[in-house]
Amino acid sequence: MKYYLTAPEVAEILGVSNGKAYDVIRNLNKELQQGGYITVSGKVPTKYFNQKFWGGIDEVTEA
Repeated sequence: MKYYLTAPEVAEILGVSNGKAYDVIRNLNKELQQGGYITVSGKVPTKYFNQKFWGGIDEVTEA
């Protein structure tokens, strides 16, 4: 399992543009920073992304 997702990966997962994916990452990282966590610009922790979008499910499978 990857620890971080990049903007192109987030864009593919959500079906949005790279620009929108960077917005999502910025917002998620801002939340993490407010909680006292260190973040990496342009990347978001996979576990946090899954928690925020899928309610903590580690992998989303297609039907």
